[in-house]
Amino acid sequence: MTVDGTTLTQIPPLAGAGAEPIAGKARLLRLPRSPKVVAGLGVLALFGLGALIGGWIAPYSPNATDEAGWVQHVLVTGTGPGTNLAANYYPLPLPPSPAHWLGTTVFAQDVWSQLLASTQATLFVGLLAAAIATALSILVGVSAGYLGGAADEGLSLLANVFLAIPGLPLLIVLADYVPSAGSSILLVALIIAVTAWAYSARVLRAQTLSLRNRDFVEAARVTGEGPVRIILVEVLPNLIPIVAASFLFTTLYAIGAYVAIAFLGLAGSPSSSPPGLWNWGEMLRQGFANNAVRGGWWWWWAPPGICIALLGTGLALLNFGIDEFVNPRLRLAGITARTARKAGVRLRASLGATPVLRRARKTSERAGAG
Repeated sequence: MTVDGTTLTQIPPLAGAGAEPIAGKARLLRLPRSPKVVAGLGVLALFGLGALIGGWIAPYSPNATDEAGWVQHVLVTGTGPGTNLAANYYPLPLPPSPAHWLGTTVFAQDVWSQLLASTQATLFVGLLAAAIATALSILVGVSAGYLGGAADEGLSLLANVFLAIPGLPLLIVLADYVPSAGSSILLVALIIAVTAWAYSARVLRAQTLSLRNRDFVEAARVTGEGPVRIILVEVLPNLIPIVAASFLFTTLYAIGAYVAIAFLGLAGSPSSSPPGLWNWGEMLRQGFANNAVRGGWWWWWAPPGICIALLGTGLALLNFGIDEFVNPRLRLAGITARTARKAGVRLRASLGATPVLRRARKTSERAGAG
């Protein structure tokens, strides 16, 4: 074809299966359809629903005792510590039953009600601590990476100091010096956030250093935009995947830290003054302190332990899925075999290896050559 004396060569379209638009394949590969993301979101949605409506569906108060139900159980079934009820200061835990879905504790308290109340406090503390720590890491890390100079040196020194201090001992000291922290979700979250922001700040600083000299940042600087606007509008949107992964990782750390200090008895007991919050660590502490493992009362300590493992697995799966979605070389690891066939990609990963996008490029090159 000739236009204004210039001969233009029209590139022929791909034939057969290659005629599908490449943009459509790219969009198909970019969709976050990883089974890890789906499973992680499902686990988080389940625990989030339990935290939101747990207070409404709990059949009993977590602190209420049901000694009348225990006495009726002994009289009906003939099982119990003995006929002399007054000789036993506390009744033995009742196993799961229609009246108590997860049985009772040695204090005749409903374990299911305690688990619902503990899920609410544990999840809220974890998310709030992660939000505070992520905000601190963004403030320190992005500011240090973009400003440079003396500001970078000072903020990096601050982050290095918190990285050098062992997290759990610092957390124990802070929780011990704030005795009323156990009764406040905000105070507990602040204490945990203080020990959780430094690592993410270092990661964000390194990424900001690689972005601050890019052409689009230089163009914004030349047009007269201020540092705050450049950080919020130009730099920070390019760090959203890293911030999201950091938030999930910090949430997992915060929940583990909260369970640890509660298990050590530093988060306040619900029977203390001021009363503390019910959480999974407190349930485990009371169970182990009253020989629940030795007594074979699995319904007392197993449910909070399973909840900790499930929630940690869900957060980890979602974090891995985001990493696969963000990292181009790991993007094929987040799609199913059916999706890969639709996109014209062949997944052939060796044992123990993660499929990378290089295989997709080779497949595309072969399709184009054909």
